[in-house]
Amino acid sequence: MKSPHKPLILPPLLTVDSSDLVAEIEAYLASVPTRPDLPYVCPLGSVRRPWYAESRPPTATLLDRLLRRPPAPTRIGIAEHLTLTSRYLAAAGWVQGTMWDADGRVCLLGAQAAVLAHGFGSPTDARRARVQVMEVLHASGHVVSSPDEYNDAPATRQADVHRLLDRAAARARTLGI
Repeated sequence: MKSPHKPLILPPLLTVDSSDLVAEIEAYLASVPTRPDLPYVCPLGSVRRPWYAESRPPTATLLDRLLRRPPAPTRIGIAEHLTLTSRYLAAAGWVQGTMWDADGRVCLLGAQAAVLAHGFGSPTDARRARVQVMEVLHASGHVVSSPDEYNDAPATRQADVHRLLDRAAARARTLGI
């Protein structure tokens, strides 16, 4: 039994000399508005980089892989912990009143915890970093009982937290820690 449908025959996309296609492309290119050739300048750098770009993330050794355990944390200084905290805060977003929210934004303490969770430093490094933050807060006249109280203050903005972390990191570098 023969099929009741006729086969679909499409016209050829290109002619033998393809002159119609070339003419169509040239006409399209002529219709596109031209813009002056300006160099591309990206204010954030030429390549998107992760928040821990300058630090070496933890790598699993052969023994770690055989024992199926996480790699040992990367050893970092207090200044680097504070810098990574600021970068994580910038990447994830900042929040007040909670360590993190459903959108992944974090407070100052949440950013420190995330830096530790990603394998950078130890809890002792985080505690020592918080001491540096408190020293900067008290030196700048902010009478608070913890960095978290400063983070959650209604007048505090994300830029204030970054500035605080930058000043604490500079202080830690000056102290050599």
